[in-house]
Amino acid sequence: MSRKIYLYDTTLRDGTQAEDVNFTVQDKVRIAEALVDFGIDYIEGGWPGSNPRDIDFFNEVKKSKKAAGYVAAFGSTRRAKLSCDSDDNIQALLQSGAPTVTIFGKTWDLHVREALKISLEANLEIIFDSLSYLKKRVGTVFYDAEHFFDGYKANSEYAIKTLKAAIEAKADCLVLCDTNGGTMPDELVEIINNVKKEIGDYPLGIHCHNDSECAVANSILAVKNGIVHVQGTINGYGERCGNANLCSIIPNLQLKYGYQCVSEDQLKKLVKISRLVNELGNLKHNIHQPYVGRSAFAHKGGVHVSAILKNSRTYEHIEPELVGNKQRVLISDLSGKSNLIYKARDFGLEIDQNDPNLNTILEKLKELENKGFQFEGAEASFELLVRKGLGNFRKFFDLLSFRVIDEKRSALEPPFAEATVMLMVGGEIEHTAAIGNGPVNALDLALRKALEKFYPSLKTMELVDFKVRILSGKDGTKAVTRVLIESKDEKDIWGTVGVAHNIIDASYQALVDSIEYKLFKDAYK
Repeated sequence: MSRKIYLYDTTLRDGTQAEDVNFTVQDKVRIAEALVDFGIDYIEGGWPGSNPRDIDFFNEVKKSKKAAGYVAAFGSTRRAKLSCDSDDNIQALLQSGAPTVTIFGKTWDLHVREALKISLEANLEIIFDSLSYLKKRVGTVFYDAEHFFDGYKANSEYAIKTLKAAIEAKADCLVLCDTNGGTMPDELVEIINNVKKEIGDYPLGIHCHNDSECAVANSILAVKNGIVHVQGTINGYGERCGNANLCSIIPNLQLKYGYQCVSEDQLKKLVKISRLVNELGNLKHNIHQPYVGRSAFAHKGGVHVSAILKNSRTYEHIEPELVGNKQRVLISDLSGKSNLIYKARDFGLEIDQNDPNLNTILEKLKELENKGFQFEGAEASFELLVRKGLGNFRKFFDLLSFRVIDEKRSALEPPFAEATVMLMVGGEIEHTAAIGNGPVNALDLALRKALEKFYPSLKTMELVDFKVRILSGKDGTKAVTRVLIESKDEKDIWGTVGVAHNIIDASYQALVDSIEYKLFKDAYK
C-alpha cells in the first residue's frame, strides 16, 4: 500500500490571516465539518489565546459530533519570564479542549536574540518546557519550527538544536516551516535531507508559504524526501501571498505520485470544499485554479475540442471527475464545428457535422462575437442561439415596445425609475408598467409582470448577478456595452448576455434571453 500522508489544514487560522478573508464562528464550524468529510486528519481551528472569536469557535465546535475530535488549537511557546502554569497562552490551549495542540517556537537565532531578546540556551529551555508540559496533558502535540529554513541557513547547528529540544520533549511531529516563503526547491530538499541525517527517522512535517510561488512544489518535494505530515490551506489562502494550496497538493500527491491522502470518494469532493470555503468567505472563485477552477478542464480552441471529442487525454492531464470537476467546451470566435457539436450534446442535441445549419450558426456566432458578445459566461444565450439556428425553438412572446423613464425630481432624492412594456403572447397583447430600483430593475419587473399571467413559473426565477463592461474605453459614454446576467430558479443557474451602445438595450437582450431560457427549459427539459 502507498505511504500515508497526514493532512493538516490551517484554513481556519492561517488562512484567515489573508487580506479579505473572514469567517464567522458558524462558518468555521461548518468548514471544519466539511473538512472532516473530505478526509483531513487535523483541522487547525485558531489561536484561542489571541482573540475572543477563536475561543468561541472552540467552545462551539465541542458540540459538533463530527468535527470535535479533529480540531487542533494553535499557539506559541511560553513567554520567557513565565512558567507554563502561569502563561495565559499555554493555559488557553488547554482550556480549548482540543485533542491536538500545535505550538510554534523560534528556530532562527536572529529572532531569539532580536525579537525575544534572550539567550539561545534559554530559547531551547522554553521549547522543551512548553512541549513537555503540553504533552503530559494533551493527546497529540505538534511543534512548528518557525522560520526553520531561514534559521538553518543562518545557523544550522542551532536550528538542529531546537528540533532536538522538541524531540526530547516527545513532540509527535516536527513541522519545518518556510515562514517567509522564500526557500527554493533545491535548497529545501538539501536541508530536509541534512535534518534527517541529524535526527534520524523522527516524524517530520512541512508548512510552506507562497511568497516565491514555490509552496506547492516545496510541499510535494518534501513528501518525496520523507515528510509525512503536510500543512496547508484550502485554495492557498494565507498571509501575504498565501499558504501551500491543499487543493493542488492533495491531487498531485495522490494522482501523480500514488501517496495515500484521502479516499477516492473523498477526493471527488475537492471542488466542493474549494467552493464552500469561497462561498462562506464571500470570496470570488478563481476559475483558473488548477484542479478545482471552472476553467481547469475548459477547452476553447477548435483543434483542442476536435481532439478531446476523440480522446479526452489528448488535452487533459487527468479525468476531471476524479476531483469533482467536469470537462467544459467554451464558445468563442476561436470555435470550430467541433465546439458546436460538443456543446449541442450538452443540450441533448445530436448534430451531424454535415448539417448545413452548422455553418450558419458558426458564422452567426463569429459575427456576434465580433460585435462584442461573449458566450463563455452566457451559455444559456448560446444554447438559445443554437436551438434557434436549428429550428428547435418556439417563441413564447413578441416584444411590441418598451419604454424606460429614469427621473430625478430633486437633488436630495434618489432617481425614480419606471418601465413600460407591450408584449404579444399567443395573439393577446399585454401592456403593463412597473417601478424599480433603477431602470434595469424596473424593466425586469415590468417584463415579469406582463408574462407571469401567461407563465406562472417565472415567479420562481430570480436575477443573482449583473455585470456591465465597457468594451471600448476610447468612445467614452458612447462605447459599446456588454451586460452579463446570471439567473436562477429552484433547480438551475444560467447566464445570458446582451451587447449594445445603449446599456438599457443590452440589459433588455440579456433579460429576454434569461426569461426565454427559463420558459424553454420548463416546457421541454
